[in-house]
Amino acid sequence: MEAELFFMFCTMLISVPTGVKVFNWVATMWRGSLSFEIPMMFAIAFIVLFTIGGFSGLMLAITPVDFQYHDTYFVVAHFHYVLVTGAIFSIMAAVYYWIPKWTGRMYNERIAQWHFWCSLISVNVLFFPMHFLGLGGMPRRIPDYALQFADVNAIVSIGGFAFGLSQFIFLYCIIHCIRKGEPAPAKPWDGAEGLEWDNLPSPAPYHSFTTPPEIK
Repeated sequence: MEAELFFMFCTMLISVPTGVKVFNWVATMWRGSLSFEIPMMFAIAFIVLFTIGGFSGLMLAITPVDFQYHDTYFVVAHFHYVLVTGAIFSIMAAVYYWIPKWTGRMYNERIAQWHFWCSLISVNVLFFPMHFLGLGGMPRRIPDYALQFADVNAIVSIGGFAFGLSQFIFLYCIIHCIRKGEPAPAKPWDGAEGLEWDNLPSPAPYHSFTTPPEIK
């Protein structure tokens, strides 16, 4: 019993730095002049979905209820909300943000919008029903499952294929940007600050600065 309490409290402590991180991200945007280009949309989706994963992690930390959640698809839903939506969505936001500086061309906004919405909807169709599979008692790491889980798993499979196919839109958007994108200015984003935006053209030259830049 003492060991269970020890691990419960240690696991719940993870929520403290995680809560600080989410607070920092939201506070950075609070009362800011936001513009909702694709990089910002992916960044906001990342915060929301990562927080969902954090809440389910807090549920897993509570020992009395973890007897039901442990080693079920509830755990799979939790860490995929943290890892897939947390890591992949932030990487996509970074790619869309930096690709004008990398290539000197702007991506197609309409194609990127399709990629964002298809990814956002499909990733939730993929992972959110897994919470209910876990609550229903479906264990993870099994080659097969009971018949009562078939319908929900069919929905999960549709979401998985849709999310995978959505990344072909992402690939097409990147290729289209490199080959046919409109020329990007040195500073394509409002409010972007830093040496790379204020002092370098797009694309950035091989040798960024021949003389030391002025830092203000």
